[in-house]
Amino acid sequence: MWCSNSRSADRQGRENGAMFAESPGKGGNWSGLNLVAMIVGFVVFWPIGLFMVFWICSGRNVHQLPAIASEFWARAFGDGSAKSGEHSDNVVFNAYQQTQFDRISEIKEEIKSRAQRFNDFRADVKRRADEEEFNRFMNDAPARSDAQS
Repeated sequence: MWCSNSRSADRQGRENGAMFAESPGKGGNWSGLNLVAMIVGFVVFWPIGLFMVFWICSGRNVHQLPAIASEFWARAFGDGSAKSGEHSDNVVFNAYQQTQFDRISEIKEEIKSRAQRFNDFRADVKRRADEEEFNRFMNDAPARSDAQS
């Protein structure tokens, strides 16, 4: 296999002062969890499984994958939520930023309360329409049963 984690390589790495399993790109990290992740990756979508083979051969663990993916996503697409929590050294700017966050939160709450009131209104309108339809049915039902008898 082209990415091995043999005992002789570990012995040589220890003699040189480096552990292959701890340094990415030196040997595979074929733990049970990594193997399961690789198999599931192949079952779900083969490129994921292939990526997992390369990930394991680089000596990394599956537990590192979410943190690295999150970091990559933040760098590539400018994750605004991570940047919004950052504070500067300027106290006045931080206060301004906090008031803006509070204002946005109040607006969100207002939108949620309006949506809830609208949903309640629609439910009440539907209940009244159903009640009206039922009353019409009840008013017409006795006349029909009397006419047929």
